[in-house]
Amino acid sequence: MPIRVVIAKPGLDGHDRGAKVVARALRDAGMEVIYTGLHQTPEQIVATAVQEDAQAIGLSVLSGAHMTLFRKVIELLAEQDARDIVVFGGGIIPDADIAPLKEIGVAEVFTPGTPTGTIVDWVRDHVPATAGA
Repeated sequence: MPIRVVIAKPGLDGHDRGAKVVARALRDAGMEVIYTGLHQTPEQIVATAVQEDAQAIGLSVLSGAHMTLFRKVIELLAEQDARDIVVFGGGIIPDADIAPLKEIGVAEVFTPGTPTGTIVDWVRDHVPATAGA
């Protein structure tokens, strides 16, 4: 069973090129990818991940609201008893915010310029294909 990943653009940011590039790279690597599109609320993202039986959620945040948006997704996963869904993300995230994001439960943060192969390898190594199944 392939790894299922929801790729999402939470909040008001309308720039989704990076999210689409990552989604394509994961799909090309044999994973099932559900791309939610722009302007998703954390509630919509978590609902999609639970409904689609995803093992991971990848968030792309360029708006500067990453601390709030990632925290809300993590909280909602806990409320849905879906803590086994791995949350990772990327975007314009200051280095100083990466450790606090990991402290709240974000598994990994990829900054601009990260090769897609690095992201694919990380997902393969850190997301169990059977979680959520």
